[in-house]
Amino acid sequence: MVCIGFSKRKKKTQNLGTTNVQEGPWTWKNGDMSCLTRVVTYTKAATKLIKAVNAIEEQTYIRVSRKEFAILVSVSTPEVPYGNSFRIELLYKIMPGEASSGEESSHLVVSWGIVFLQSTMMKGMIEGGARQGLKESLVQFSDQLALNFKVLDKADLPDKEHLLATLQTEDQWNWWQTITYFWNFTVASTIFMFLYVLVHILRCGPSLPQGLEFSGLELPDSFGELITSGILIIQLQRVYNMVSHFVQARFQMGTDHGLKANGDGWVLTVALIEGVDLASLESEGLSDPYVVFTCNGQTRSSSVKLQMPDPLWNEILEFDAMEEPPSVLHVEVFDFDGPFDQDVSLGHAEINFLKHTSTELADMWVMLEGKLAQSSQSKLHLRIFLDNNNGVETIKEYLEKMEKEVGKKLNLRSPQRNSTFQKLFALPPEEFLIKDFTCYLKRKMPLQGRLFLSARILGFHANLFGHKTKFFFLWEDIEEIQVLPPSLATLGSPTLVIILRRGRGLDARHGAKTQDEEGRLRFHFQSFVSFSAASRTIKALWRTRILNPYQKEQISEEHEDQESFVILEDSASILEDEEKMSRIFSAELPIKMKSVMGIFDGGNLEHKIMQRTGCMNYETTSWEQVKPDFFERHVSYQFNRHVSVFGGEVTCTQQKFPNTNTGGWTVIEVMALHSVPFADHFHIHFRYEIEKSSLGDCACKCDAYIGIMWLKSSKFQQRINRNITAKFNLRLKEIFELVQKEILLMSQNSHG
Repeated sequence: MVCIGFSKRKKKTQNLGTTNVQEGPWTWKNGDMSCLTRVVTYTKAATKLIKAVNAIEEQTYIRVSRKEFAILVSVSTPEVPYGNSFRIELLYKIMPGEASSGEESSHLVVSWGIVFLQSTMMKGMIEGGARQGLKESLVQFSDQLALNFKVLDKADLPDKEHLLATLQTEDQWNWWQTITYFWNFTVASTIFMFLYVLVHILRCGPSLPQGLEFSGLELPDSFGELITSGILIIQLQRVYNMVSHFVQARFQMGTDHGLKANGDGWVLTVALIEGVDLASLESEGLSDPYVVFTCNGQTRSSSVKLQMPDPLWNEILEFDAMEEPPSVLHVEVFDFDGPFDQDVSLGHAEINFLKHTSTELADMWVMLEGKLAQSSQSKLHLRIFLDNNNGVETIKEYLEKMEKEVGKKLNLRSPQRNSTFQKLFALPPEEFLIKDFTCYLKRKMPLQGRLFLSARILGFHANLFGHKTKFFFLWEDIEEIQVLPPSLATLGSPTLVIILRRGRGLDARHGAKTQDEEGRLRFHFQSFVSFSAASRTIKALWRTRILNPYQKEQISEEHEDQESFVILEDSASILEDEEKMSRIFSAELPIKMKSVMGIFDGGNLEHKIMQRTGCMNYETTSWEQVKPDFFERHVSYQFNRHVSVFGGEVTCTQQKFPNTNTGGWTVIEVMALHSVPFADHFHIHFRYEIEKSSLGDCACKCDAYIGIMWLKSSKFQQRINRNITAKFNLRLKEIFELVQKEILLMSQNSHG
């Protein structure tokens, strides 16, 4: 069946645009009568991205069983960029089909992997290009097969339950495996020697004491007996170690093996089918492999297969229901070495659910990474199913939880909006959009676009005169999120800097502004319509994904005990109601109102006063008119150690406008502290009322009010409120005393 199909391949490849096809003859591989191999060369048709290139395929035909066949194809394209650093491996596997109608059918599974022959910084770009090219080629290949063969509908294909029903949920230990493990020269020779010595003892009668022997003590009578006894003891010890190792491996499955999923939400089911060419340590002989799966902080372990380079597991492992859909599944194969010893890793892999369709996950071969695995070309056969057993309710519950973290209302997006978002980034249907913002991506030149936030990714898309820029990365890829204060270079807008972990997000490299000395990508976003709302939402989604289950439980308990404060999304002004603010300073100053307003004009007086009161690197932007008679600016500085033991940066947004009732000015300030405990939990609001005094034109009245807006609740809320109010009460008194002294001193100098 396979030979006929691949003999017609030349005609089909010509239909796909491939020319100059040269097929070598099938020959036995290294004299192995169960494996055929041949070499095929051809010219791949040009695409929009690359020109026509020559390719070399090494095809290996393997008959797995009477009814199953496999073709392993290794494709080399040395003419493409970096073509000598990698090769593509394709596995065509043909198995008997299982149509629900009972008709005879075949099941064709095409798996692929990329093997890097040498390290390269362009690994992410190569993988992305290979994935896109293979996807287009396999679509054309599928269309060609459909012209010659009838393709079954999805309704005729077996579902998840039917596929898993053929697998055994219990461990595969049986008498045959036990016999295979113990059937070796060590055990056979030990049994023979033990029986031989036992028969010898039974046939020999008691002997009289000789030499140094006495009644009850029998010593060896010759060096032959001594050597034989030593060998027998060594053999018995080795057999004892084998039996002990067997028993330990038999029961060392962990309490997580064979468990059924509990709860409502996203349920992950992994069927571990088999492993091929698993690595082994030369000094230890064959390995005793077992597989550990990790997802969203949960771990599941398979049983141990003793002395098997190609183990067959056929085991099903289920993860408890999760509130948010998982992003990646970590797979690692270990060599079992006893319950108290350090197990050796034989290879690892990471499966990204966003880069595979449900069909691909349902039957896939995973190439293992690592020195041992790559040298042996180790692979695992998995079937992965991700289901939501609670429907839309799971998404609603997730959004309600995120509202408490973000501090604003989050609405479920329409199906049309979600579908557009999924198509834009080629995401699976279970991914749902949470929020999107208009912003600028800062590289060499700012690029305006939209930032999309979902449960698992952060993505950016821009379309400038038909030139599209889009990328996304996982929340788990982010190592740090920073907020840079506004400056003249950013036109008074703060910048949100997202720093990825080393070696992560390589597919999004083209969107990064820089790459630091540690090899981490840095993305700069700015000019949000509402920067505070955007940064708060991004940080909350990121924290939710990186927290471990214990930390999530602690946060949920805190939210249950205390009611969270939710900020309305449409609150564009930073004005606070007077009822929510308390007065902490009030004084009549013997100086003119215009002179006091000098501490808000960005001049020498303001910088001098703020530096003397412990503000370092004090920077301000110019006042800009945002409404009639309504001005706004941004301020940034750092407290020295005398003001705050934590130091840390401070960013402020100030607004001023004339007060028509008093003839004076009102200044509103929103202050955000950074690098201090619970800094992301609150903002500090100030209101300064400066007006003429009833004492005369050469005097003014100053009132200062303070209010603390809590973005999310904390059990230390009252303590922080008292501490901040007391600190700024003393600080404002010090500032206005210095203002009075400086202005009076300047006035005396000018008169003098």
